[in-house]
Amino acid sequence: MSPATVRLTTAQALVRFLAAQYTERDGVERRLIAGAWGIFGHGNVAGVGQALLQAARTGDADLPYHLARNEQGMVHASVGFARMRDRLQTFACTASIGPGSTNMVTGAALATVNRIPVLLLPSDVFATRAPDPVLQQLEDGRSQDVSVNDAFRPVSRYWDRIDRPEQLVPAALAAMRVLTDPVETGAVTLCLPQDVQAEAHDWPVEFFRRRVWHVGRPVPEPAALERAVEALRGARAPLIVAGGGVVYSGATGALRAFAEATGVAVAETQAGKGALPWDHPCAVGGIGSTGTSAANELARGADVVLGIGTRYSDFTTASHTVFADPGVRFVNLNVARLDAVKHAAVPLVADARTGLEALGAALAGWEVEPVHRARIGELVAEWTRIADACRTVEHGPPPAQTAVLGALNDLVGERDVVINAAGSMPGDLQKLWRSTDPKAYHVEYGYSCMGYEVAAGVGVKMAVPDREVFVLVGDGSYLMMAQEIVTMVAEGLKVVIVVVQNHGFASIGSLSESLGSQRFGTRYRYRDPGSGDFDGDVLPVDLAANAASLGAQVIRADGVAEFRAAVEKAKAATRTTVVHVETDPHAPGPPSHAWWDVPVSEVSELDGTRAARTAYADSKRSQRHYL
Repeated sequence: MSPATVRLTTAQALVRFLAAQYTERDGVERRLIAGAWGIFGHGNVAGVGQALLQAARTGDADLPYHLARNEQGMVHASVGFARMRDRLQTFACTASIGPGSTNMVTGAALATVNRIPVLLLPSDVFATRAPDPVLQQLEDGRSQDVSVNDAFRPVSRYWDRIDRPEQLVPAALAAMRVLTDPVETGAVTLCLPQDVQAEAHDWPVEFFRRRVWHVGRPVPEPAALERAVEALRGARAPLIVAGGGVVYSGATGALRAFAEATGVAVAETQAGKGALPWDHPCAVGGIGSTGTSAANELARGADVVLGIGTRYSDFTTASHTVFADPGVRFVNLNVARLDAVKHAAVPLVADARTGLEALGAALAGWEVEPVHRARIGELVAEWTRIADACRTVEHGPPPAQTAVLGALNDLVGERDVVINAAGSMPGDLQKLWRSTDPKAYHVEYGYSCMGYEVAAGVGVKMAVPDREVFVLVGDGSYLMMAQEIVTMVAEGLKVVIVVVQNHGFASIGSLSESLGSQRFGTRYRYRDPGSGDFDGDVLPVDLAANAASLGAQVIRADGVAEFRAAVEKAKAATRTTVVHVETDPHAPGPPSHAWWDVPVSEVSELDGTRAARTAYADSKRSQRHYL
C-alpha cells in the first residue's frame, strides 16, 4: 500500500512543513519558526506569498506573516528575535528575485558571524530556463547554473537550490538540522526558483508531521575535564572570559555559582555582557579593546584563562595583546571545538551549563588566594570611580555621549533591553553600561553592522513583549536603515528609539584622528568650494522630522536634563517614540586600557600619519600568538 500523499505546490508544502517544526531543550518545547517575514515581488508573490495567504485563510498551517520595509531589515529583525529566544526560535524571510533577495546577503553574514539561526528563502530564476533571461537575472557566460543567489554561499551555514519539488524534502530537513545545532547554526538559505515555487507535487503526509528537534546539552569528556581541572588548580591568578555562549545556554546561574565558590574574576565579551550582574563581587566588566581597566589589568597578569562560550574576537583579546603573562594558558569551555581549541587551549567541548557544573563539582574546595580576591576588589573600585566620572561628566553644550548613556542607564529598569551595534556607542556601552539581567544588553558586535539597531528593535520587542526595549542609534546608522520604524508602527509595537545626533561618524572620526588621518571623510558637512573637502557648515538634516514622517512620536531633547525628562515621557508612551538628542563628537570618552590593531600607513607625507605609525609599531611589539 502506497503512503498517503497530499497535492500541494512547493511553496505550500514548505509553509506547511515549517509550521510543524519545534525545538525542545530542558523539557520545554517551542515553535522553531515563529512566522515569516516577507516582501513580495515577481518570483515569490505567486509562490510563497500565495502559500502564506492560503495558510492564513484556510488554517492549514499556522505561520503568521509580517511585512517588512527592507529585506536586510527583516533579517536583522529575525536575528534580534532569535538572540532573545536563545537561538531556539527564529523566523523565515522570503524575498523576490534579484535585488530583493541580494538585499538579504548582509543580514545573512551578520547571522552567520554571530551564529544566530535565521531561515532565508530568496527567490530564484526559472529552473526550466524557458524564458531566460528573465527580468533581474544574472547572465554568467561560464554557466547557466549561477544566479545572484550564489552570493549567499559563503555567508550561509547551509545553502541549497530547489530545482525540483521533490528536492525540498531532504533540503528542508537538512535546513532544520543546521538551524537547531548550537555549533553549526547561522544563516540557512534555500533558493527557490519562481516556477518551482508554484509547481504542484504529491507530497507524503509524513513530511508534515509535528517534528521536535531536541537541543541537547553535551557533557564534558572525563579525561578532558581532568586536564581542565589540573590547569585551573595550578592557577595563581585565573580569569574567566564569559562569552555569548553563557547566555544562550542559560548558564548564567551556573557561572555565578562557580564564581562565588572559587572567587575567580569574571570578565565579559560584548555578547556575554550581563552574564554576571555588574555589581557582583566577581564581575570586572568588559574585556579587551573596549574593556575596563579592571578586566584588562587582571587579563595582563592572568596565568590561566577560562574562556566560556567565547570565540575570542580581536576586540576580546585586544588583537592578541591583553593576555600578557609569558606562560599564560587557556582552558576553553565551548560547545564548538573550533573555539575550544583556540590559543592552544586545554579544550573542554561541552554545553556551557553542564561544563560549568562539572568543573564546579571537580574543583570543590578550591578557590583563589585571599590576596587575589582583594586585588580584584581594588581594581573594580578604581574602575567604578572612573566610570562614574564618565557617566556624569559635565560638558558642552552639546553634552558628551557618555553622559547621555549614563542618564539612560539610570532610567531603565532591570529587565529593560538596550540595543546597539555600531559606531562609538558599543565601546562606551561595554565599559559603562551596568546590566543586571543577561537579556538586558543586546549589542551586535560580531559583525557590528550599521543599520542593525532599529530593525533588531522590531524582533527584540516581538520576542519579549513584556519588557521595555530601547534602541540606541547614531545618526550614521540611522541614515542607513531607519525604515523599520514603519514596521514598528504597523505592528503596534512600543519601542523607545534614542537617536544620538553628532553630525558624522564619531567612532571612525576618532579612530581616523588617532591614526593620523585627521577625521577625513567622517563628517556630515557641505563640501567647501575652497578646500574641496567636506568641512563646510553642518548639513540641515532633521532626523527627528524624518522619524515623525515614518509614524513615530518624537521628542526633542537639548542637554542631559531635557533628555532625562524625554526618556521618562517616552517610557510612559504607548507607541513607538523617538527621543532625539545632540552630542559633541569631540567630547571626552571613557579612557582606553587596551589596544586594537588597525594598520597605519608605513610611509606618508603627513606628520600626523608618521607619528601614528611610530606609535603603531611600538604597540605591535606586544602582539603575540598564544602557543
